[in-house]
Amino acid sequence: MIARCPAKVNLSLRVLGRRSDGYHELRTVFQAVDLWDTLEAEPGEGLHLQCDPPDVPSDHTNLVLRAAAALREAAARPDLGASLVLRKRIPVGGGMGGGSADAAGALLLLSRLWELTLPGRRLRELAEGLGSDVPFFLQGGTALARGRGEDLVPLPFAGARPILLGFPPFGTSTAEVYAALTARNTGVSLRRLSGGNWRKDKEFSASRNDLEAIVLARWPELDAFRAALSREGALQASVAGSGSTVFGVFADGARRGAAAEVLRPRFVTWKLIETRAIRDAAHVETGGTSG
Repeated sequence: MIARCPAKVNLSLRVLGRRSDGYHELRTVFQAVDLWDTLEAEPGEGLHLQCDPPDVPSDHTNLVLRAAAALREAAARPDLGASLVLRKRIPVGGGMGGGSADAAGALLLLSRLWELTLPGRRLRELAEGLGSDVPFFLQGGTALARGRGEDLVPLPFAGARPILLGFPPFGTSTAEVYAALTARNTGVSLRRLSGGNWRKDKEFSASRNDLEAIVLARWPELDAFRAALSREGALQASVAGSGSTVFGVFADGARRGAAAEVLRPRFVTWKLIETRAIRDAAHVETGGTSG
């Protein structure tokens, strides 16, 4: 059995301020995109994880193993085991939620492998305990996230918008970005973004990432790529979360492809991927191999 685990971008990210528990209060619009990690599982003794590429941590710091341990504990079945293989295609540290997606995939995959019958509400609780973004990947599509990002409200699907992803040859530090966010933002409204009028191109101009100015000031190459996306016709050009991925939303695939053709020779050390927004969440498939 195989779990497919999608990436996401933040179509908008507003930070209202720091909460009493130390986290930041967020209002963000998550959008799943057509870029996938895959997770394979088969019965085994204990919990073992192999990663491709091999430089991805395969110890207890990986959310896949943390999800497996949490699920086993919730089921009160310490005897359960599995051998897992994680094939990473979502860049590590790119701000696209790859680790969180993998955790959601592990919950679904191992629930099926171990023939557990935990209710969906319990799986969501486990997901929330693993990380703020993990519950979204059980839902997918387009969603408004509140609180730390775990309080989700489904939104009308933004449509299969063409998206161009740019991955630089370096990562950014989420902790550093949030540490520099000292001003408390007030009067935040996502009314235009959560009203379901995504098919109007102008709605993307309402998008804003409150972390972006900090990220772009510290890593100017990201700003250069974002500006290039805008010049090549992106309806929205933004940093994904706290980076380091930068993405552009386009009106159609032809414009996205033309932009990619122009930008690849200009940003030769970057990896560019042409993708699109999707309705999907993490899910389990049977009867095949991920390759």
